[in-house]
Amino acid sequence: MTIKPLIILPDPLLREISRPVETVDAALLKLADDMLETMYDAPGIGLAAVQIGVPRRLLVIDVAREDEPKSPQVFINPQIVKSSDERSVYEEGCLSIPDYYAEVERPATVTVKHIGRDGKEHLIEADGLLATCLQHEIDHLNGVLFIDYISRLKREMVIRKFTKASKGKAV
Repeated sequence: MTIKPLIILPDPLLREISRPVETVDAALLKLADDMLETMYDAPGIGLAAVQIGVPRRLLVIDVAREDEPKSPQVFINPQIVKSSDERSVYEEGCLSIPDYYAEVERPATVTVKHIGRDGKEHLIEADGLLATCLQHEIDHLNGVLFIDYISRLKREMVIRKFTKASKGKAV
């Protein structure tokens, strides 16, 4: 497994809509394993393929607590097919927007259709942190960032800060 470099805001790739995965093969599963390794190293609880420069509809998640065994999950071509009217608020962060956190309101529960590592279609009902994480990562596949849910003023400040920081880096 290989730790991949993360794409950081304001990289325009983060705003692209990811392409569907056509085939679940050894190369895709290796990519998923590399993504898990990258996510654990960061450390984070979710990662979309686009965050490592691969605009494909693939994401990995592990919401196990630190005192619990790892519980990695792979979602290929995930799609939210149902979401609750009930809302929940979590403080979210993002590996592509390091060290910035904001409260985001989302549906409290979601049902997600996806293909698993086994190449078969699955349906998962999620609530709590898993529901939030799935929505956050699926947003990435659609070119949406969690900062899109905060006020325009705060969002523009964050984008300005990261744009300025990216221009200050040596190429």
